[in-house]
Amino acid sequence: MTEAEFGRYRKEGFTVLRGLFGHAEIDRLRERFTALHAAGPVPGHFEPRPAAPGGAADPLHAYPRVMQPHEIDATSLGVLLDTRLRTVLETLLGEEVLAAQSMFYFKPPGARGQALHQDNFYLRVEPGTCVAAWIACDAIDRDNGGLEVVPGTHRMDLFCPEEADRRVSFAREFVPPPPGLAAVPVDMAPGDVLFFNGSLVHGSGPNHTADRFRRSFIGHYVGRSAERVGSYYRTLSMSGARVPLPESEGAGPCGTEFAPHGPH
Repeated sequence: MTEAEFGRYRKEGFTVLRGLFGHAEIDRLRERFTALHAAGPVPGHFEPRPAAPGGAADPLHAYPRVMQPHEIDATSLGVLLDTRLRTVLETLLGEEVLAAQSMFYFKPPGARGQALHQDNFYLRVEPGTCVAAWIACDAIDRDNGGLEVVPGTHRMDLFCPEEADRRVSFAREFVPPPPGLAAVPVDMAPGDVLFFNGSLVHGSGPNHTADRFRRSFIGHYVGRSAERVGSYYRTLSMSGARVPLPESEGAGPCGTEFAPHGPH
């Protein structure tokens, strides 16, 4: 990571490292999740569901996000604990890091996005915050629902979310950009990694394309000095050893989903 990339993280709350993972690595990661999807449900991690009776088909019913895949898949564990990520994260946090969560998003054509939110609203790291490493597994832009960030919000406290528009967001929480600030898109190529502060407001719109997935692998990390985190986040050292932390209050999975069969 260059001084300019680190400076951007400190100033704006995020930075992108281009090509941190090679194309062959990303190909293998996509193939692994294609196989996982084909193998069917894994309760607690990946649970496709049938379309709502009489309702329009929701692409996220067939392709829900995969939660904590590192607990069921060695490839995912290897990515979560990758030494390249560790090196960057230790620079950003200034200390040893612990891995708290992994996720994989398929985001198929037509899928809703996730309204603007803050990750530490869910992790509730105390003291401090989390850092995300968001790995692009496809070419990602605004057409297929790329990520948008609100620079500077990493210096702000957690906001009390409003309710999102469920027509465009699968998650309930929505944090509007504070006055004078605006969301900006982050276009990415396969293998690019976006690192961002857990207080940074960010989110994505729907995938408007007819034939492009927007796949991504995300890891959430905390500093070793963290004293508490939500119970859902079972922290590991970057060597893979379990490092339990006391539970903080008010935490939950990253993004509270709308009820599956409610009206859109």
